[in-house]
Amino acid sequence: MEKERLFNRNFLLVLAGNFLLFFAFFTILPVLPLYMQQEYNATHTQIGVVLSLYTITALIIRPFAGFMLDTLPRRPMQLIFYGVFALLFCTYIIPGNIITFAVIRALHGLIFGFITVANSTVAIDVLHTSRRNEGIGYYGISNNLGMALGPTISFATYNFFGSYEALFLCAFIACAVGFVMILMVQMPKKTITPKSISTSPISLDRFFLIKGTHESITFMLLSFSYGILSTYLAVYARDEVGIENSTGPFFMLMALGLISARISNGPHLRKGRVIQLITIGMLGLFIGYAMFIFLSAPIAFYASAFVLGFSYGMICPPVQTMFVNLAPHERRSTANSTYLTSWDVGVGIGVVVGGAIADLHSYRAAYMLGVVLVAIALVHFRKVAAPYFTNNRLR
Repeated sequence: MEKERLFNRNFLLVLAGNFLLFFAFFTILPVLPLYMQQEYNATHTQIGVVLSLYTITALIIRPFAGFMLDTLPRRPMQLIFYGVFALLFCTYIIPGNIITFAVIRALHGLIFGFITVANSTVAIDVLHTSRRNEGIGYYGISNNLGMALGPTISFATYNFFGSYEALFLCAFIACAVGFVMILMVQMPKKTITPKSISTSPISLDRFFLIKGTHESITFMLLSFSYGILSTYLAVYARDEVGIENSTGPFFMLMALGLISARISNGPHLRKGRVIQLITIGMLGLFIGYAMFIFLSAPIAFYASAFVLGFSYGMICPPVQTMFVNLAPHERRSTANSTYLTSWDVGVGIGVVVGGAIADLHSYRAAYMLGVVLVAIALVHFRKVAAPYFTNNRLR
């Protein structure tokens, strides 16, 4: 591996492979409700249950993924799971019923949960130690680009080819190219081996980074707000702001903010300013959510998308850096798994609780609860999580 070079050949290949994985996965996501309605006459309830399966299975597998990737040879598992993930796109076109489709969707989520942990860990493996903090930020851009561009071209691709099967095939091709990119990665000779933990007793810390508990609490409080934001955005925009078809432009602006933050924060991450970046990002969330909730005008609505995206972009890479730096090298995958699981749990709780509050009162009240939890997260981070990290970090 080329010494102290951030964008070395291996890191670029990991970025490309991860981008294509997210791009393929999120390309088919917007059309699945329509596909289920037309192919299986699915009800709204059935669609909601089936589409939630990938989130549930991804959440279930992640702690075990961290354990397996830290204990067993990491590289072969990454290739196997990535290859299976790509092939599963072909199964969407196999004739069947809604139960078959639900099983495929659950399995796809399971593999997705595993491969996202594997890819993020391998990305850290191929980075020089002096550039890892900065590299984590740039790695996140590959996620954001895939999540933003996939849904953006989804319906355009469907309209061009005129069939769901063609869209699923395009997703498979994109993911297959990503697999080739990952296959070309050459792992460093000094990659951490699992020998040091393979004979240690099974404990909770093998599946969840106990040292990262305070960071997990902070991150879950922040992702709670995002869970409400992302799920109920369209309804809120229609009822409170008077905007129809707002989801696409809002998330494009949010993705632009995320990417801008990750690029601009690179030098600060390299200098280890993780606590400062997270603090500023949380303050930015207050501004973004205040614009979103209290300024019921289209320009403020869309401006808040960029501000919120920029703020989350400032927060996520430093938080992941904290998890990684609290863990010994041989538990790097467990650290990444804990980071991703914390986000998923917060989002899931936000969706459920936010919907309940909206039923009892309003979506505005649900978003205001999210802001309160951001304030609690800021206090917890400054008083508990940040001091703990300073005193217990390993790097």
